Amino acid sequence: MENRVYNLNAGPAILPEEVLKEAQEHLFTLPGVGMSILEISHRSKTFDAILADAKNGVKQLLDISDDYQILFLQGGASLQFSMVPLNLMPPKNKADYIITGAWSKKALKEAKRVGTINIAASTEAENFKRIPKQEELKLDADAAYVHYTSNNTIYGTEWHSEPEVGNVPLVCDASSDIFHKKINVNKYAMIYAGAQKNIGPSGVVLAILRKDLLERSQDSLHTMLNYKTHAENDSLYNTPNVFGIYIIALVTKYLLKNGGLDAMYKTNLAKAGLIYDAIDGSGGFYKGHAEKDSRSLMNITWRLPSEELEKKFIDEATKAQFIGLKGHRSVGGIRASVYNAFPLKGAEALVQFMNEFKTKNG
Repeated sequence: MENRVYNLNAGPAILPEEVLKEAQEHLFTLPGVGMSILEISHRSKTFDAILADAKNGVKQLLDISDDYQILFLQGGASLQFSMVPLNLMPPKNKADYIITGAWSKKALKEAKRVGTINIAASTEAENFKRIPKQEELKLDADAAYVHYTSNNTIYGTEWHSEPEVGNVPLVCDASSDIFHKKINVNKYAMIYAGAQKNIGPSGVVLAILRKDLLERSQDSLHTMLNYKTHAENDSLYNTPNVFGIYIIALVTKYLLKNGGLDAMYKTNLAKAGLIYDAIDGSGGFYKGHAEKDSRSLMNITWRLPSEELEKKFIDEATKAQFIGLKGHRSVGGIRASVYNAFPLKGAEALVQFMNEFKTKNG
């Protein structure tokens, strides 16, 4: 295909066209370097500058204070499911986990290998169609930390404000909605996110960790599983994902140039609002999975009157160049992932397609 399609995949996801074009332009040789970004040494002054740009971009977008360490790690968010409890659970060896979907369940599985876990709340009995209310949380005031997943890609639910956890450190897996709006990082002990939804390609993880928590990382941990290792070496203990960090630097520059996260949030509200309005205004032809007060701005999930119609919808949408709309098997139906880089005109075009499909098949 010569033209770009509308990429609605849950991840790896769409990147800003401006970022892709700049990366393409410099892929053969970086200006003044004579080598591709894929070839340069991670010990070079060129990469030192790229790493600094990525860190400073993250810091500016989220107003991160010097109390926090910014790390670029590998192994995906899935490795963080193990590294978080290994580093942060001692010496108490107990933690609270809030279960709102498949990824928080996977995080729970790994944490149970390390210590005693209290499930503070779960909406699994309702097929994760909503976020628990604050009064439902059964928290342990003596827990080492509270872990939650801010956005649930499979079920299309999202926390619209952080859970209140008192003085217990709050840890968040923000893989699928980081940078979608401004948050107060000071409320968190740690935020981690796989890059491949909103901030870069797969293969690199952003971790924002309060520095005082590094004291919990025990020397007995395996070297690469110890946050101290990566903090003391500025994410350069081993060869990092050089290309991934380069793209993150470009994405943060792009976001800052276009009004920062407040502007991004306004656009995200508009995009999701168009699609949710089409669902709610369809007279029941489209039915959302998530309860309205738990709806995600990043992943919009809905069903049609029959599986046959859902298959027809996906087939016709694919021909119309809307790619990646098939819902996860846990929910079925349709899922539109409208991450930061998905354009407003794409949401408008999808709504037009939805309305026309309803007219023909309703």
